Amino acid sequence: MARVVVGLSGGVDSSVAAYLLKKQGHEVIGMFMINWHDTTGTLSGDCPWDDDLIFAQLVARKLGIQFEQIDFSEQYRKRVVDYMFDEYQHGRTPNPDVLCNREVKFDLFVKAAEELGADYVATGHYCRKETIVKDGKEIHRILTGTDPSKEQSYFLCQVNQEQLKKALFPIGHLYKSEIRKIATELQLATAEKKDSQGICFVGKVDLPTFLQQKLSVKKGNTIEIAKDSPDNPEHLKPIIEHVYTDEQLKSFAKKVDYSEDMGIMAGTHNGAHFFTIGQRKGLNIGGRKEPLFVLSTNINTNTVYVGQGHDHKGLNRYGLFIPSNEIHWIRPDLKMKNGEIRPYFVRIRYRQPLQKASLHRITDGLYILFEQAQRGITPGQFAAWYDGDEMIGSGVIN
Repeated sequence: MARVVVGLSGGVDSSVAAYLLKKQGHEVIGMFMINWHDTTGTLSGDCPWDDDLIFAQLVARKLGIQFEQIDFSEQYRKRVVDYMFDEYQHGRTPNPDVLCNREVKFDLFVKAAEELGADYVATGHYCRKETIVKDGKEIHRILTGTDPSKEQSYFLCQVNQEQLKKALFPIGHLYKSEIRKIATELQLATAEKKDSQGICFVGKVDLPTFLQQKLSVKKGNTIEIAKDSPDNPEHLKPIIEHVYTDEQLKSFAKKVDYSEDMGIMAGTHNGAHFFTIGQRKGLNIGGRKEPLFVLSTNINTNTVYVGQGHDHKGLNRYGLFIPSNEIHWIRPDLKMKNGEIRPYFVRIRYRQPLQKASLHRITDGLYILFEQAQRGITPGQFAAWYDGDEMIGSGVIN
């Protein structure tokens, strides 16, 4: 049997993961990561990891496993939080949970585990791993979790083969209800504990307050764009696996370039960099028949553009673009060649149902065309593509 270091987070999922590994006969070590000390913007008003640490210690004691804790706060700030601030500063919306897995859980954590002599590291993610042999070489596959309501493969869309080599996902084949039942039967301290929310390792935050640590408040105009505005063109629906020219592909993914004279003054805001496409809350504008959503932001003019309703043309489009340097293949053996078109299922946010689409590889990057228009395609977020239940790759939306 192997020596496995489990990332004990103080939640029920990682607790049961540790139990299952021990039951299988492995030598299990629980390791708790401290990644954030600053409480600015946290809604609880205290260190979100304090209680989690106590729960993790209680679980380790109950299971009779070695317990360690390690502080990655300096590296976490540099690799995840500073990146967040920079992306928001430039009008993009990052996903810190995806970054946290790539930069911390499957990099720093793995290296720390190796210093303890670990053969593998394990987490409580709801996804599965399968190893196959192709052309005499081992290839590690990330498969979706069995429980559709908890499926978390998307959060691992930036990990690579070297990181997957040592990864185990002990609970990916189980449903959340089964996890709770096991924890209750074992009388684990985490059995009734609510799932964590908010930013990975930081907790639930008031985002504008959190971002104001580095991003300044700056008054700007909020402009409402009417649904029937002549400057709000209807995006043509593509045939997803059709061969298009580069210019045609670009037209499907093109964002509407709004200006203030296209709409009416609807209010003011404290900084365009605090808003993201598709956002509904925090606009502080009432008196509309339908809810207002952010259609676009312009960081240079500090302007936020909004429109009424889910079906607003400016909120929906059929395509997106990922630059070449932002394309990541979990399966390098399946990399696309220039000019190649391939059908996949794609999601552009966590918990979004998989969408039928096609990937079109060109010299400069990758276009994704969807069968159905997608609401709130957001620069800085990750698009992940799947073949059946296997996640093949991902990229940062431009």
